[in-house]
Amino acid sequence: MGGNITNSNYRNSRARKPLVKAIDLFCGVGGLTRGLEKAGIKVGLGVDIDPACEYPYEENNAAAFLQKSVADLTADDLADSVRGASYTLLAGCAPCQPFSTYQQKLGPSDERWNLLSHFGRLVEELRPDLVTMENVPNLARQDVFEKFVARLEKLGFHVSFEVVNCVDFGVPQHRNRLVLLASRLGPVALKRPRAKAKTVRQAIGELPKLKAGEFSLADPLHQAAELSPLNLKRIKASVPGGSWKDWDDELIADCHKRSTGKTYPSVYGRMEWDAPAPTMTTQYFGFGNGRFGHPEQNRAISLREGAILQSFPKSYRFVPPGAPIYCKTIGRLIGNAVPVKLGEGIGKSLIAHLEEHAGSRRNAA
Repeated sequence: MGGNITNSNYRNSRARKPLVKAIDLFCGVGGLTRGLEKAGIKVGLGVDIDPACEYPYEENNAAAFLQKSVADLTADDLADSVRGASYTLLAGCAPCQPFSTYQQKLGPSDERWNLLSHFGRLVEELRPDLVTMENVPNLARQDVFEKFVARLEKLGFHVSFEVVNCVDFGVPQHRNRLVLLASRLGPVALKRPRAKAKTVRQAIGELPKLKAGEFSLADPLHQAAELSPLNLKRIKASVPGGSWKDWDDELIADCHKRSTGKTYPSVYGRMEWDAPAPTMTTQYFGFGNGRFGHPEQNRAISLREGAILQSFPKSYRFVPPGAPIYCKTIGRLIGNAVPVKLGEGIGKSLIAHLEEHAGSRRNAA
């Protein structure tokens, strides 16, 4: 095929450090790309169907952005982005909503269900040296994932996958994710850094104080959603690590007083200063959407604080200067992102794998 990149340019790798080039499918705003780049992998192209991703992706990363559905991609669309590499990597995180425990009603009828199959098709067409994928843990129990793994193995890849907690990679957030690594060179595995868990205080403790509905003039993304008078009373009655069960009865919503509502304690809660944050969702900026209350201030965490808890740098730009900031859009982009620190851990694992196996490949050449 015209886009096949099997014959990587690795013969001169004795004289220089191997150049690893990657393509990031379903790239979003660039969390995985930024992490891979920090690990020493050059990302040439990010692909996503969402036009809102283009500015943050290209503004903060060296890679180009292509707005296109992965279902419509071919190897010819991608090959130039990794041409001349010593080793090539196809990476990505297919939309997780169809497999998320938060979206139990979704299934094979959802059009996003088969995007992983298109990922496998592109691996087959492009023939990269390495593949990585990140998604929700529930994906590992789906038939579409089993077929994806079998397809990689049939193509000659060594495949490993496991569920990890992002806090083990320096992300200040409990976030369980399924990570797959695959290599043509030999067995490959994810390596965990020896890092102490980072806390909410360490991540966002020094940011300027805000009231509900306010934003920082120095950083407009550091803005907190407004609270109704009732929710302001509720957050004042909330304690770090607690929930609505700590409130007086008149503050508790009717739905939580019913037997069915009592099984949902993980809403209307404050974070704890000296522990990692809970999982950032696409609605983390809303106090009633989870344990997203600020540990001390009477508000939900800001858009910027959520980005930092996803391990994005504090300077990461999500909208052009002066442009309007739409909380639902930015919250969705940040909540859906691969945490940068997890991406860096994936990249470092692949670099270590290449260092281990590069000699055998050069000798085979």
